[in-house]
Amino acid sequence: MKYDTDLEALKKQAIIETFRSSGPGGQRKNKVETAIRLRHPLSGITVTATEHRFQSQNLKLALERLQKALIKLNRPKKRRLPTLVPLKVKEKRLEEKKIHSQKKRSRRDTLFD
Repeated sequence: MKYDTDLEALKKQAIIETFRSSGPGGQRKNKVETAIRLRHPLSGITVTATEHRFQSQNLKLALERLQKALIKLNRPKKRRLPTLVPLKVKEKRLEEKKIHSQKKRSRRDTLFD
């Protein structure tokens, strides 16, 4: 596992910033810094939460979003298994090449006779 996904550990690792959120909400939104931005320096991920009226709820939401993003990063990438080209496809390609070459050969014969 590359990154720790425990909420308590994330709280210690992440840089927590508060700011005033935008949008509707009136005086409280203009006056109180309830929005949360979490920066995780180890992975470079930044998440924000501005949905709730309270800073604590936004912090919880941002931590959950960060946790989900790190879990996604921790997943191993699936290896691609190369597949063989089917015999029918090879035959079709060769047939098309033959037709193309015959077309070109027929043009050449008529031009230089």
